[in-house]
Amino acid sequence: MSNQRQHPRTPMRAQIKIWHASFGELLAHTKDLSDGGVFVEHPDMATLEVGEEVTGQVQGMPFEAPVLRMIVQRIIAGEGAGMQFLDED
Repeated sequence: MSNQRQHPRTPMRAQIKIWHASFGELLAHTKDLSDGGVFVEHPDMATLEVGEEVTGQVQGMPFEAPVLRMIVQRIIAGEGAGMQFLDED
């Protein structure tokens, strides 16, 4: 399978808070990050469907991180979900 990514990924482990109507709020961890998105590791993320929107905010920063809208691009069962950042209008 060819790699169709537009942005290179960088391994990055950070705590992230995710909100979605199906599970409310959960604390997860990032696996990697790019200019276009992030992979979020948490088994509950795999209950989402491709195309669903979530809101997320990195935790533990020395300042309050922005709250970002993201859309599910891929799911890995039992592991998590690859998310694409949505542009803010």
